[in-house]
Amino acid sequence: MDVGCGPVGVADILSGLVGAGGSVLGLDMNAAFLDEASARLVPGNVTFRQGDAYRTGLPDNSFDLVHMRFLASTAGAPEQLLEEALRIVKPGGVIALQEPDGSTLQCYPPHPAWDQLKAALLGAFAGVGADLTLANRLYSVVLEAGPRDVRYRTSLLAVRSCDAMVDYLPATVESLRSTVVRLGLLGEDELDRALSECRAHLSRPGTSFTMYTLAQVWGRKGVAV
Repeated sequence: MDVGCGPVGVADILSGLVGAGGSVLGLDMNAAFLDEASARLVPGNVTFRQGDAYRTGLPDNSFDLVHMRFLASTAGAPEQLLEEALRIVKPGGVIALQEPDGSTLQCYPPHPAWDQLKAALLGAFAGVGADLTLANRLYSVVLEAGPRDVRYRTSLLAVRSCDAMVDYLPATVESLRSTVVRLGLLGEDELDRALSECRAHLSRPGTSFTMYTLAQVWGRKGVAV
């Protein structure tokens, strides 16, 4: 099961892993995402369902794997998400989470406009109850939820001025414009100036930055004795 699957999530990858004899369920609250996922994903072993990740309504002990990516950090209350995931996964089955730590968004050479946009990004998510630094404590949160054999690994992507992801921070903050302005993190003119200056800086040869750190944490549900 891929919880909070969005337009596809990892349902296509899981489809190939389980093969024709297995099945994959993608769950999301957004009906438009599910329509797009259904249109894009052809394999017959994948189905999509609209539902609440915190209260799925699915039977206990139903899945071999319950996966969540960028859900706990944006939706909040990771402990509740884990409780539901452990309820619906089979004994011996795996729960797996992937979450970011936005504090590692670092640019070199440093630039004030980058710092403004980074603060606006983290502040916008915090202002709506999300936690874009969840990866920093994700291992501890999962460990305390009670699964066994909990594993933990991280990865960090580096981006140069010539790479396709170079506009990640300006584009993301621009998509959050209404929230950034509403929360008073930056004014309209101030935001426009920071976006322009940051993009100019990122376009210069020699400029580089690190993305958010991606943390992957997974463990198994205990088997009743």
